[in-house]
Amino acid sequence: MPFVLQLIVAFFLLAGSFFALMGSIGLWRFNDFFMRLHGPAKATTLGVGSVLIASMLYFSFTTGSLRLHELLITLFLVISAPVSAYMLSIAAKKEASRERSARQ
Repeated sequence: MPFVLQLIVAFFLLAGSFFALMGSIGLWRFNDFFMRLHGPAKATTLGVGSVLIASMLYFSFTTGSLRLHELLITLFLVISAPVSAYMLSIAAKKEASRERSARQ
């Protein structure tokens, strides 16, 4: 495996680990549901996507054929995570307004 490819794979692994860690810390540290939703939806998506890109590069080189499984997983993750975060925020907003109206 060429040294340049090793550096690229290492970069994506380190970047992915950093963003996944930041998303997890955001989930732990933030107080409100909406702020807690923001950390994993943004940073963890980028982190897992970077690790999958590193995996795709490594296994494409070692097997000699293009590996698209990881690319498809990354694409699905990038599409589905923001949509699910949006749906959770809409549901929480409706629940909060329902609780406010029940108190009045």
